[in-house]
Amino acid sequence: MTSYDKIYIDGAWVPSSGSGTIDVFDSSNGEVIAQVPAGTADDVDRAAKAARAAFASWSQTTPEERAKFCTRIGEGLAGRMDEIATVVTREAGMPKWLSLMIQAGLPINSFNTAAQLAETYEYEQMSGNSLIVKEPVGVVGAITPWNYPLHQIAAKVAYAMAAGCTVVLKPSEVAPLDALILAEVINDAGLPPGVFNLVTGTGSEVGEALAAHPEIDMISFTGSTRAGKRVAEVAAGTLKRVALELGGKSANVLLDDLDDAGFEKAVRDGVGKAYLNSGQTCTALTRMLVPADRLGEAERIAADEVETKFQPADPFADGAMLGPLASQAQVERVNGYIQKGIDEGAKLVTGGTGRPEGLDEGYFVRPTVFSEVRNDMTIAQEEIFGPVLSIIAYDDEDDAATIANDSAYGLAGGVWSADPERAKSFARRIRTGQIEVNGGAFNPSAPFGGFKNSGYGREYGSHGFEEFLEIKSMQL
Repeated sequence: MTSYDKIYIDGAWVPSSGSGTIDVFDSSNGEVIAQVPAGTADDVDRAAKAARAAFASWSQTTPEERAKFCTRIGEGLAGRMDEIATVVTREAGMPKWLSLMIQAGLPINSFNTAAQLAETYEYEQMSGNSLIVKEPVGVVGAITPWNYPLHQIAAKVAYAMAAGCTVVLKPSEVAPLDALILAEVINDAGLPPGVFNLVTGTGSEVGEALAAHPEIDMISFTGSTRAGKRVAEVAAGTLKRVALELGGKSANVLLDDLDDAGFEKAVRDGVGKAYLNSGQTCTALTRMLVPADRLGEAERIAADEVETKFQPADPFADGAMLGPLASQAQVERVNGYIQKGIDEGAKLVTGGTGRPEGLDEGYFVRPTVFSEVRNDMTIAQEEIFGPVLSIIAYDDEDDAATIANDSAYGLAGGVWSADPERAKSFARRIRTGQIEVNGGAFNPSAPFGGFKNSGYGREYGSHGFEEFLEIKSMQL
């Protein structure tokens, strides 16, 4: 077991003011692999004051200087890709080969993209007799989740620092080890003291203190809608800017003009989009909408895809597609939803409750597909965050749009059609922050965020960069 006894404040590794620790578990076997400090409100106070002191000079550095540091950090992460992928696989459960590409690769991309934006962004423009200037918003408190831990950290930290902000980071207590690696890389990169600060701990202690602290100008939060509402409530006391990337219950609509081959491709792709990272993905396409007369066809294809491709396995095994969940709490949550689906009368196509056969340890659940799901069922309305797909029948295109939009969430979605223009037309009807058209690939430079209970604000690319900028008008 690895023990970390320090947090990172003002350019140095320092002890927490508290004596508590947090256990970090290996998702593949349930063993404790590390302990980290349970940070305190006093730690947040020290970190916030260090970030405030550093802001005066960091905000005045040139964009080229900030870009240089972001590039250097990206290079440091690239040198530790295998280590990062291994750590995140243990923390969150994603198969190692996927973690290399996603959990380690995307954060490097974020630091490199932020560096490019820092240098190319137009910070000033004239409007009549006014010079409109965009300046860093100030000290940013970043609170991040466990499912894509370093990716979500980089989406906040890289862009905030590139924009000229200083940062206090609270990573998830479930998956904090990758954040400690980042702090080591940042320390080695020679970033000026106080620009980046890291306090490990719980949401109830460290997260609340960050959201309330008067020296924090902005909170950028990714996590559950419930926690996001609490962050916004606490942050309102000091009128902070708040950016929230929250939950999702995304619809994947297969329109009625697909031929047999196109329909099969869309169903199989849809299973993968629901099960990525064992379903622990806020953008997971967990509601598959199909024409009512093709419901049985969708069931057969989905069951075959699950049973031949997405069987749970050791996440370090070659070719593994489905690893464990991140925690025992997630196992209990997902099994509870599966049972709820059964109890409410959904048709169980494959999977169910309980542990997968042959896997006697680790946080594994059975990949599950339900059919004959009504959109008012719990499994169609609430975010499960596990490998559970609901297939819902619709009558016509208008009915499909109504069902897709009948959700408290609006983060992501998908649409498939034999006619690309029809697919794009349908996509415009869906109230969601992003939508895949005929399986369009995720673009880490496109704006990312949601409508409704999926939050507000955007991450990635120029839109994400602008979240960390404030607007000033100079009348000339």
